[in-house]
Amino acid sequence: MTNDNYNNRVVIFDTTLRDGEQSPGATMTHEEKLEIAELLDDMGVDIIEAGFPIASEGDFKAVSEIALRSKNATICGLARANYKDIDRCWDAVKNSNAPRIHTFIGTSPLHRAIPNLNKDQMAELIHDTVTHARNLCDNVQWSPMDATRTEHDYLMRVVEIAIKAGASTINIPDTVGYTAPMESAELIRVLIENVPGADQVVFATHCHNDLGMATANALAAVEGGARQIECTINGLGERAGNTALEEVVMALKVRADIMPYHTVIDTTKLMNLSRRVATVSGFPVQFNKAIVGKNAFAHESGIHQDGMLKNSETFEIMRPEDIGLSETNLVLGKHSGRAALRAKLEDLGYQLADNQLKDVFFRFKELADRKKEIYDEDLIALMRAGEDAENDHIILMSLEVKCGTHGPQSAEMNLVIDGKEVSTIAKGDGPVDATFNAVKALYPHSARLQLYQVHAVTEGTDAQATVTVRMDDNGNISTGQSSDTDTVVASAKAYLNALNRLHIRRGRLGEDKKEINYKDTAV
Repeated sequence: MTNDNYNNRVVIFDTTLRDGEQSPGATMTHEEKLEIAELLDDMGVDIIEAGFPIASEGDFKAVSEIALRSKNATICGLARANYKDIDRCWDAVKNSNAPRIHTFIGTSPLHRAIPNLNKDQMAELIHDTVTHARNLCDNVQWSPMDATRTEHDYLMRVVEIAIKAGASTINIPDTVGYTAPMESAELIRVLIENVPGADQVVFATHCHNDLGMATANALAAVEGGARQIECTINGLGERAGNTALEEVVMALKVRADIMPYHTVIDTTKLMNLSRRVATVSGFPVQFNKAIVGKNAFAHESGIHQDGMLKNSETFEIMRPEDIGLSETNLVLGKHSGRAALRAKLEDLGYQLADNQLKDVFFRFKELADRKKEIYDEDLIALMRAGEDAENDHIILMSLEVKCGTHGPQSAEMNLVIDGKEVSTIAKGDGPVDATFNAVKALYPHSARLQLYQVHAVTEGTDAQATVTVRMDDNGNISTGQSSDTDTVVASAKAYLNALNRLHIRRGRLGEDKKEINYKDTAV
């Protein structure tokens, strides 16, 4: 076992940019991937799985640039069990200060049938591909996909082969979220105790949340001897998601009395990163989500509130500031100045240059004229709204909607498309439908609306509505998001935001479009 495994240090392996991005609709732009990688690096994540380099040219470029930019973290790329994938992965990560190749193959009876290999043929392929990866890179991770449904005797056999071929990390994935905590711990324990050479490698755990046990299974695996947890911010991931980074990190921190393990994550940066991932992925965090949910530190019950006033420890097992939430929620209004706005934005994790502050302050004043009190959530929504504006191909100039109790609704809209102003009036079954029909009339497109979602940013009748729109243009998925005190205006802006993103991607000659089926290659 390596030195890290002799002590109680747990390595955090973040796969938000790879497994998390495999969530349908969660595709991030190149710039967003670079930003999230930088935030993960700053927070102290040990290993960043930056992508699947063979998947597309866009993935390769993102992994390559993240490898060049990373200051502290090991940068990892994913590769299937073939030389072409592994070579492409190495080309992407090789310029990192600490590169890693992660190669995998499905070892359960169901997954062995996909390439139609018998046990001996698969064992030989594992030996050859891990050896090839090791000849390129000193740091090789190997995963038997669907390990928790693989026969134990065969799993031990192929793990031994991978270790002898040069893998320094053995990841045991619960690919379909099938296992339970007791089994998760026992499987790691069995491998460590019975596989020759197991004491020379790090064992990792990678859990999916299909039965709601991903965090519990990951922590159980640590009890069994695993010293690397693979996870994502907000538990992002396909189907029901992955182990949530914030959950395992805070569980180890809060319950160190019964789980004497530690990470090097700066937990005060969790909230900002959670919010940013939610924004760029278009996947809002549920209000009652552990650690980072809006209600995680909210207390409405009279008994709870009374206890909190007397001693916060009565109903809070961790402090809001431990995850980067401000202890006080300073409310701003139309009389607040630039200094107060800058201070609050810095408190929320935004560092602005003077010219950026000038633009944000102007939009802040506009919002303050419509809304008496502006809370943290309002400011976060305000920052989101301005992020893509400078790259907009389509700009909303004005929108007037007419509603009646009978008959269709109508929307009169003015847009600027590539500098040219156009206008129309369209009808629809409701104000939002009429608005979207107006956009289609002015900007014809074939993109299909996959998701339309609205939630209030804060409470009250003057609350901003955040609208999330997801669109599919022949497999190229784009998510748009916008906030406004007028829900219909927010809907229009979110719809246009998604179309603007599709326009940018088409301009890149489809480099972000996936070329392989992720569903057949999820570890």
